[in-house]
Order: sequence, then structure tokens, then C-alpha cells
Amino acid sequence: MQALNQILRRIPVWAVYLLGAIPAPWLFYQGLTGSLGVDPIEALEHRYGELALQLLIVVLAISPLRRFLGLNLIKFRRALGVLTFVYVSLHLLVWLILDVQVPSQIWADILKRPYISVGMAGFVLLLPLAVTSNNLSVRQLGPRWRSLQRLVYPAAVLGGLHYVMQAKGFQIEPLVYLSVIVGLLLLRVPFPSLLNRFRQVDSA
Repeated sequence: MQALNQILRRIPVWAVYLLGAIPAPWLFYQGLTGSLGVDPIEALEHRYGELALQLLIVVLAISPLRRFLGLNLIKFRRALGVLTFVYVSLHLLVWLILDVQVPSQIWADILKRPYISVGMAGFVLLLPLAVTSNNLSVRQLGPRWRSLQRLVYPAAVLGGLHYVMQAKGFQIEPLVYLSVIVGLLLLRVPFPSLLNRFRQVDSA
């Protein structure tokens, strides 16, 4: 694992941004050329949203990978977080501009369809993370910046729920995404500390 970590240290952060951004224009081009099937708008919206969830899962996996396997990807966490927000925004923009198109219908859909309400709530939680994903904000916020970053946890759960709720019929894939997200969050729970607290309560 040390050898792999040494290789990762040599990879510049800009390379992650570059590689992560490539699918965005490529998928849009496929949509324009009819390579995404009979409903390119829905397919494009789905692909962007799925990429956002995949990147979000990678972000959530960084700490457990370091804790349990010794794999250090901390260097790339902010870049992956920014890319996650980019794809969430593209997912939202395709829905707003290409799918709904009518401004008056947007708010009605948010209130009428629960899966859209859940998705929008997740997007709102990610907004402050995206705005403060720069060195100036890190310096100005200090310890509060780390506390603010914890908004990614409920945002991730909402994103997984959004995927499950919008699926037509019973589908395994959205449930797998949600299960992985919940599992990665559970890995952050300090179970030994909780057990010690319960023992202290019992012995009191």
C-alpha cells in the first residue's frame, strides 16, 4: 500500500479535474448525435446524475479506505467533491432547461413530485460546500469549515433516495447505490465509543 500511496502522491490534482470532466461534454455530444437512445434528454439527465452519485460515493469512501486499508486519497477529496457538484448541477440543468423548459412548471414539479423535492434538498445542502471549496474559505472559516463539510452526509443520503424514488418500478441498481452510501456512512460511526457510553450508563 505504501508503494501505491507514493504513486498517488505523484499524480497532480489537476489531472483528476481533467479526467473527471471528460464525460460531461462527451455525454452531451452523444445526446446531440442520438447515441443515447430514443429519449436522449432523459438518458443525459440520468447519466449526469449517476456520475454525480458515483463520485459522491468515492468521496465518502476516502476516509474508510485510509482508515481500514491505509490507502491515502485525501489529496484528491476536494477535487472529487467539486466534480460531484458539477455533475449534480448538470443533472439539474438538463432537467430545468431541456426537460421542463417552462419556468412556471419548475416550482410545481418540485412541490408535486416527492423525488424532485428530495433531490432539490440534496442540491441545496451541497451548495455551501461548493461555495466554500476554495483555500480562502478554508482559512476564513477555520474549524467551522470541517463542520460545514459534514453536510455531505445528509446530501448523499438524499441523493441516494432521489435515485430510488425516481426509478420506474422495482430496480436493484438504485437500491445498491443507496445501500453503499448508507454503508459508507455507518463506517464513520465510532461503535466502540458508543458501546463504552452504553456500558457507563448501565453501570451508573
